Amino acid sequence: MAIKWKGVFPALTTKFTADDELDLSLFGKNLEAQLEAGVEGIILGGSLGEASVLTTAEKESLVLHAVEQVNGKVPVVVNIAEGATREAIRQAALAKQWGADGLMLLPPMRYRADHRETVTYFKSVAASTDLPIMLYNNPVDYKIDITLEMFDELAEVPNISAVKESTRDVTNVIRMRNRFGDRFSILCGVDTLTLEELVTGADGLVAGLVCAFPAETVALYKLIKAGKIQEALPLYRWFMPLLELDIHPKLVQYIKLAEAQTGIGSEYVRAPRLALVGEERKRVLGVIEQALATRPELPAYHHLNVTA
Repeated sequence: MAIKWKGVFPALTTKFTADDELDLSLFGKNLEAQLEAGVEGIILGGSLGEASVLTTAEKESLVLHAVEQVNGKVPVVVNIAEGATREAIRQAALAKQWGADGLMLLPPMRYRADHRETVTYFKSVAASTDLPIMLYNNPVDYKIDITLEMFDELAEVPNISAVKESTRDVTNVIRMRNRFGDRFSILCGVDTLTLEELVTGADGLVAGLVCAFPAETVALYKLIKAGKIQEALPLYRWFMPLLELDIHPKLVQYIKLAEAQTGIGSEYVRAPRLALVGEERKRVLGVIEQALATRPELPAYHHLNVTA
């Protein structure tokens, strides 16, 4: 399946049971809510998906389940976050074998690669597969900035086709557009910058709080891209306290608590993460409950003409 890197791509959480096994039934319930809301792709095994504590067999189960349930409606994208080039290439091959439609690729983990090493890493993985690739540019968390100069060299690689823009610098969207035009699709990767980056030229977003609030996320995207900014602003203001849960080190626990409160997830995480307790849980729960108490009635957004 060819991927149009636009619209809302949820970075899905991985659902676990109380016995620390995959909860594919609950995963499927959440996935169905995403599809009903109108997402245009899904991403498995990202940071929010707790990929670092999943076994290869568990990743396979998640991908196979998603591919079967999605049944071609939207592309299934698998995240790759590895320290060794050889292992990243192996994961790319497995993703293709399992039926994935594309990859999201992080720079090398743990080792802070320089310009030449980072570009070579990306080119090596891309050359090993025909799957379309979205690079994940998040120097805040992963300490490697995929610079414009790196993109100059990567532009010659045909299947590197998009970037998840998480530098936290909104003007980077403008820089990318000025330098490369439409060569790379740009997806906002920071929930709290959704409106700003969509207005300045991003094609879509890789979202976190969409896991708990799929309809609100897709409605926000469509209102903004349809040019209905005045209608989007009240929804964005309501959403912002929730969106801020996405930029905390415990975003997994925070977003899973939100999923549990909206009935499409649970609070179970895998160690070393621990479920929230005490005052921290009370505080985050207060944010979620306030949002639910004031949850807005959404406009009829599915029909909106999104052309940009």
